[in-house]
Amino acid sequence: MARGSATESFTARMRKSAHRARIGLRRSGVDYFRGDGSDWIALVGLLLTVPALACATMLMPVWCAPSALVLPIVAGGLLLRPASLLGLYAAAAAALIIESVKLGPYTQGPARVTPGTVLVVAACGLFGLLIAQFRSRVGVPWRRGGTMLFDLRERIRVQSKLPALPQGWHHEMALRPAGGQSFSGDFVVAARTHGGRTLEVVLTDVSGKGMDAGSRALLLSGAFGGLLGSLPPPSFLPAANGYLLRQDWDEGFATSIHLVLDLDTGDYELLSAGHLPALQLHAGSGRWEEKSGEGPLLGVYAGAQFDPAKGSLAPGDVLMLFTDGLVEAPDRDISEGIDRLTGEADRYVSSTFEGAAWHLIEAVAKDVNDDRALLLICRDADAGPML
Repeated sequence: MARGSATESFTARMRKSAHRARIGLRRSGVDYFRGDGSDWIALVGLLLTVPALACATMLMPVWCAPSALVLPIVAGGLLLRPASLLGLYAAAAAALIIESVKLGPYTQGPARVTPGTVLVVAACGLFGLLIAQFRSRVGVPWRRGGTMLFDLRERIRVQSKLPALPQGWHHEMALRPAGGQSFSGDFVVAARTHGGRTLEVVLTDVSGKGMDAGSRALLLSGAFGGLLGSLPPPSFLPAANGYLLRQDWDEGFATSIHLVLDLDTGDYELLSAGHLPALQLHAGSGRWEEKSGEGPLLGVYAGAQFDPAKGSLAPGDVLMLFTDGLVEAPDRDISEGIDRLTGEADRYVSSTFEGAAWHLIEAVAKDVNDDRALLLICRDADAGPML
């Protein structure tokens, strides 16, 4: 009975040890691919690959050339830290020496270690080491870099999402980065304030475009999102201007337009910092009217004044905010671009509001190499005051 208990106890301990080892290995793998753990798993795997390739080369040199050692070297440049990479290079150099001795001088026939083979392997090792050193200096492993970029893009997208509007109001928004990239210098931040009775929207165009402006747009969108709703509307643009000035960027200016809309009455204020005017479609006349406040670019000088323009959205009216990528072109004036935009808007906004922003960008500025952003806010024709 005692022997059975001892055997069962030994078996249980072995199972627990195997379970702990499996869990530890799994955690190490997860930490590694998250960029938080040691690279010993990848190092061991690549070190085992080197002798395997060397044996294959010595047995079948025609099918597995000596230059096949660049494969673990390239993988090591992507996976390993510089210190671990040097160990892998030492193993690859030893494998080349052994292959050269076993296969004989390269002058005796093909499929041998030649000076060209050594140069190719050494060049790949040099490039891999430079990449690993750059990655180590930045502090972001390659396996984490793509995840971080995706996360940044999603944060910009979430921050640009407009809050739900009450019955009788609709909104449409479309953002299109330059050149089909994932990052844009145009962004939107919005919030409902004063107990949900007021909609505040800020549309900003950061200097530059695409990836060049994406990092600054991310920083500014976070800062502007924190300021919006925390300050009275007239104080927002002065605070944003001061924040931008403190960054001291070489290319540190931006244009911005701030909409403050009363969802009960339809009355609104527009405060502009060097931004293009908004356009309002009057349902009664069917005409578009330009609406814009006065103010300088953000980030140019301190103490800037921003004077609002006031208006009101009657039932059936539409308000359109946009960036210069929709109306600016080297071969035409901005006023011509605005006329074209309003002409296309008459087609899409009057027929169906659903997807109108996306259709307008497709019709007006589909292939423009500039960031484009368009926001439409519509009040139902039968809408009345909120209760």
